[in-house]
Amino acid sequence: MRKLSEVLALPLRPIHTEADYEQALSEIETLFKAQPGTPEGDRLEVLTTLVEAYEREQHPVLPPAPVEALLYYLESRGLARRDLEPYPGSRARVAEVLNRRRGLTIEMIRRLHQGLGLPAEVLIRPHPLHRGRA
Repeated sequence: MRKLSEVLALPLRPIHTEADYEQALSEIETLFKAQPGTPEGDRLEVLTTLVEAYEREQHPVLPPAPVEALLYYLESRGLARRDLEPYPGSRARVAEVLNRRRGLTIEMIRRLHQGLGLPAEVLIRPHPLHRGRA
């Protein structure tokens, strides 16, 4: 870990490589407790902005697949699979969707979006299905 005086002496520049990224993270770690409105705090704010831009471009976080989103929704709210039944239409249909034997239809997506507030852009994402018998 670098000394604060060393970090402040480094020039600020865009992050183009993983090495630049790692260096910026190291500097952020050194400046982490800097007070806002100080030179150190200003540098921390600029470095954080640069790192966030680099991560958005180089390490994007993709939305989850539809089934993972549904499973997370159930788990995070303490719900059971049966709580999804009004949206796909039946217990069997819920099982087929969650077991990746059937994809979501447009009507199911509409009902899940309207009824549960799940983002339609997550529900329409393609995902592999298991074909044949289990």
